[in-house]
Amino acid sequence: MSETTSKASGLPDTTPDPGRWKALVFIALAQLMVVLDATIVNIALPSAQQDLGISDGNRQWVVTAYALAFGGLLLFGGRIADLWGRKRAFVVGLAGFAAASALGGAATNEAMMFGSRALQGAFGALLAPAALSLLAVMFTDAKERAKAFGIYGAIAGGGGAVGLILGGFLTEYLDWRWTFFVNIPFAVVAAAGAWFVIREPRGGRNRSPLDVPGVVLSTLGLVALVYGFTRAESDGWSDSVTVGMFVASAVLLAAFVAVEARVKAPLLPLRVVTERNRGGIYLSLGLAIIAMFGLFLFLTYYLQVVKGYTPVKTGFAFLPMIAGMITGSTQIGTRLMTRVAPRLLMGPGFLVAALGMLLLTRLEIDSSYAALLLPAMLLLGLGMGTAFMPAMSLATQGVEPRDAGVASAMVNTSQQVGGAIGTALLNTIAASATASYITDHLTGAADASQRQLVQLEGMVQGYTTAIWFAVGILVVAAAIALTFVNAGRPGGTTVTGSEAGAGETAQDEVAVPVIAH
Repeated sequence: MSETTSKASGLPDTTPDPGRWKALVFIALAQLMVVLDATIVNIALPSAQQDLGISDGNRQWVVTAYALAFGGLLLFGGRIADLWGRKRAFVVGLAGFAAASALGGAATNEAMMFGSRALQGAFGALLAPAALSLLAVMFTDAKERAKAFGIYGAIAGGGGAVGLILGGFLTEYLDWRWTFFVNIPFAVVAAAGAWFVIREPRGGRNRSPLDVPGVVLSTLGLVALVYGFTRAESDGWSDSVTVGMFVASAVLLAAFVAVEARVKAPLLPLRVVTERNRGGIYLSLGLAIIAMFGLFLFLTYYLQVVKGYTPVKTGFAFLPMIAGMITGSTQIGTRLMTRVAPRLLMGPGFLVAALGMLLLTRLEIDSSYAALLLPAMLLLGLGMGTAFMPAMSLATQGVEPRDAGVASAMVNTSQQVGGAIGTALLNTIAASATASYITDHLTGAADASQRQLVQLEGMVQGYTTAIWFAVGILVVAAAIALTFVNAGRPGGTTVTGSEAGAGETAQDEVAVPVIAH
């Protein structure tokens, strides 16, 4: 279709943008920044906690504030990108992310730190769907689209490893504050390049009215849910406020579903999540991320506090997990997802990850990295990478064109909300187990060295208790994937509602591997 025809008809312009490959550079740079930020903060967290006087009970809010804002606002961010235009949303998201990073780097207390992380999450929720939407609308040829998404996905995977190592170097040789400041040059270059290079195709905006009640209800419901888990750590599961938060969350999210079923232009059309395969994917991925997010937090503290690793050494220690994820997604998931049904990769993948997690229940103060942590991390990475690749691909197959953006956003939403819940829930379990162990054993400690040993043993006992729960969660995720997801292998069956008219078959879909941070 020519540009003139598309203008006259009001349809999107499908003429390939001659600057699309240059645009990919800046879109990928923005993705690298977001991935770097997520992993860098994990490494810097112990140093930042000590410097800002953040309590053990509140430390997870450095991770949770970001994950909750990002996950809670992703659907809204995608809708704003459709309304404003993806290029404008992309640039605004980058500018806001840079400003929030500067605020985090300059934080003088825990409130300032938590606020900056929430702002990063909010602007990230605008940036992420805009970036993926730009790729989708700029690369219309199936082969080019596959290549573009492949490059984008490689950066998403490799960026995790870069972030772990860079975070260690910045924390150890400069200051933890530089793990925030490093985002600013990335954002400035990506925003400037995007402004001058990206030419968004005409006619791609969705000008339906905003579903404001849906945004308010979903965000408040998710905030209440995670705050309930966090409150349980300090005040107990039977505390009136804790119970009140869970009840409020249930009421708000139920009201959200009721509103979405009735409004003309819903934030989340229910047809997207009620389809059996997509519903199973959202649920199983969310559960898997609950297990993974808590584990990253525990292993960071185990390596630095219990084993005495430096931040740089901690960063390198996580590399086998990242390598396993990249290998699982690019060498196992990608190669097999056109040959076998998705559930036969997702179910076994989650079970392999559960096996790796099971090894970590044997953690002790003097556990060997090579004998225990290394194989456990490799199994975790391989399993998660293998499961994520077909899941990400299937989550966007068979979706009506008008729902493609929200279906993609729901994948990220389930992961981010799962991360927020996982960090809060598993941290609560670990803290409770640690406190119980120390109370039972501290009375027999005669001197300071023995008391310190009991404290460390209590920490490890807390971690292993929480990891047992994570093993169970991954087994449930595998069962859901094997039970709910019944789609055939891509290309082997016809998926109802697929965009056959757009010249894309199921096997042309390329998923972006998402690394859990």
